[in-house]
Amino acid sequence: MADTQYILPNDIGVSSLDCREAFRLLSPTERLYAHHLSRAAWYGGLAVLLQTSPEAPYIYALLSRLFRAQDPDQLRQHALAEGLTEEEYQAFLVYAAGVYSNMGNYKSFGDTKFVPNLPKEKLEQVILGSEAAQQHPEEVRGLWQTCGELMFSLEPRLRHLGLGKEGITTYFSGNCTMEDAKLAQDFLDSQNLSAYNTRLFKEVDGEGKPHYEVRLASVLGSEPSLDSEMTSKLKSYEFRGSPFQVTRGDYAPILQKVVEQLEKAKVYAANGHQGQMLAQYIESFTQGSIEAHKRGSRFWIQDKGPIVESYIGFIESYRDPFGSRGEFEGFVAVVNKAMSAKFERLVASAEQLLKELPWPPAFEKDKFLTPDFTSLDVLTFAGSGIPAGINIPNYDDLRQTEGFKNVSLGNVLAVAYATQREKLTFLEEDDKDLYILWKGPSFDVQVGLHELLGHGSGKLFVQDEKGAFNFDQETVINPETGEQIQSWYRSGETWDSKFSTIASSYEECRAESVGLYLCLHPEVLEIFGFEGADAEDVIYVNWLNMVRAGLLALEFYTPEASNWRQAHMQARFVILRVLLEAGEGLVTITPTTGSDHFGRPGQAGLKLLSSSMSHHGWPFIYLFTFSIEVLKSTGDVAGGRALYEGYAAVTDTPPECFLTLRDTVLLRKESRKLIVQPNTRLEDSDVQLLEYEASAAGLIRSFSERFPEDGPELEEILTQLATADARFWKGPSEAPSGQA
Repeated sequence: MADTQYILPNDIGVSSLDCREAFRLLSPTERLYAHHLSRAAWYGGLAVLLQTSPEAPYIYALLSRLFRAQDPDQLRQHALAEGLTEEEYQAFLVYAAGVYSNMGNYKSFGDTKFVPNLPKEKLEQVILGSEAAQQHPEEVRGLWQTCGELMFSLEPRLRHLGLGKEGITTYFSGNCTMEDAKLAQDFLDSQNLSAYNTRLFKEVDGEGKPHYEVRLASVLGSEPSLDSEMTSKLKSYEFRGSPFQVTRGDYAPILQKVVEQLEKAKVYAANGHQGQMLAQYIESFTQGSIEAHKRGSRFWIQDKGPIVESYIGFIESYRDPFGSRGEFEGFVAVVNKAMSAKFERLVASAEQLLKELPWPPAFEKDKFLTPDFTSLDVLTFAGSGIPAGINIPNYDDLRQTEGFKNVSLGNVLAVAYATQREKLTFLEEDDKDLYILWKGPSFDVQVGLHELLGHGSGKLFVQDEKGAFNFDQETVINPETGEQIQSWYRSGETWDSKFSTIASSYEECRAESVGLYLCLHPEVLEIFGFEGADAEDVIYVNWLNMVRAGLLALEFYTPEASNWRQAHMQARFVILRVLLEAGEGLVTITPTTGSDHFGRPGQAGLKLLSSSMSHHGWPFIYLFTFSIEVLKSTGDVAGGRALYEGYAAVTDTPPECFLTLRDTVLLRKESRKLIVQPNTRLEDSDVQLLEYEASAAGLIRSFSERFPEDGPELEEILTQLATADARFWKGPSEAPSGQA
């Protein structure tokens, strides 16, 4: 059997997303709008399979064929007859549910591969003897032959997503290195092209010279178009001695289905902002234009307080090893009015609270652009995973000058982050009950501050294409050096492109530290209804949760490559290191001792100083938040990397001995929950909500019923697209030549 870090356990937590009440309160028109947006999101989410691993589309197609022909209960009878045990069949169901939930065979949270926890030969018997194989023997056998070996393979390079020798990724062809990624980013910057909706493919000619294809995601390919904005970019270039070709048409048949559903949703738009937003999204996905998506995002920002909220596109860059290509994501949700009222009060106080942050006024936006901040009950979230909160759009220029929106996903928080006392690790016994009581309320506060005033604060110093600056070069002083500003963002540079591999984690860390610092403010706690001893408990548990998360983050560190696999977890470990460095017993980690009755190493004890610890800790989080913002604002990549990577380093230096502690963390880790989402079904002109049980089988059924009209067509589309590019990952276990 495989190492436990590469399997999903049979007893993995599975929860159903509850949005019944939110859906019930929608009008018939709002339900139709939500339904078609959901369909667009689910179709687009299939592109994530092509953004993850070479084998993911084939695994998805194989599983879909199996469970369309026999539901999990029917297939179970066949599997047991073939000699599988109940535990082995449950392991297969959990694996299948994991593939659907993560949109691929790598965990969305940690980027680690997971494999079926049963013998390959037994699974092969089940697949080749299944009803699907009886109906379509050549197709099923062909899919198995294509993906079976890779499904189980744990060769070193295939264990994690990464670039070059560090892992596998389909954002880049298999022979690309980090140097290729840097060269391509410089090329894109030189042409004012965004990397968000691109992939990079490298081919080497007979003379050993590399040729690069930058491929944009779009419905249109090489056919003529009236859209001069994009067609002028689709040509050959010479850049630093290397040929580049900009093409489009990536994921074309998938995006065609997205566009068709957005056209239908547009009919039911509640206002002009929504209609124009969808028109620009349609333009973006059709033409491959990020500028059109930006225009759509502007209309989205202006659509204040909608009943049905949504966002869709190539959004988050966490899984690109270079940090600038966006994974497809789409969500549809309904406003939770009670919690949203608290967030509205937080927004109303935002300008005053911004003054409490530890940087000078010149490092804050010239004008605070009051955003929407709502708590949403998610109806649909398509992509590789569901977050707790979101601050979007991610376009720096829009966030700086036009605004953004914040959303907290209330029904996700309710199920994904619930904690059972017996499963609580790395806490002193006398903290556990307090932690369980206040974790949810404290997380509401942290998410609110993280999204609104963490991601929503701070100014980037920029020089535009005409040479004009958005700050006064003569008067603005770098408060760390006492000198005038020496570095800034040039035209075409963005936060993601400039800070690249650390950008996502650095920004998450900045937002988390802002949340920790501002949660000490009595006005913030009063907004959420906490005063006196309750307020102190909320602060304590918020900080306790952050340092515990920093310890648990060690699961996502890879000692062999000395790198982190998850931006949020790296960010929380950095904060733990900052607070440990603060001294005074602010945070203590008791060394691992003894063993439990299973023979595992005894768990380390994590303890904060006291319920008043935050008052001891605030100077340290103040100084760290100050430094991390100043380095970001000025685009000081060298200084930012030195600070951040210093804290993110994992060593076995006493007293904490983090590498040793990591072994204990791995032995006691709890797998991230799988979340079952509902479907919407259009019957005549009425939209029905279809819900499923909270189990691996229930999650599989939700996907089996997700595409009732065109499931086989989608499987064919996915396998054809994967096969067309398969040559770029020939011998995927073989590391490319050149420095990684």
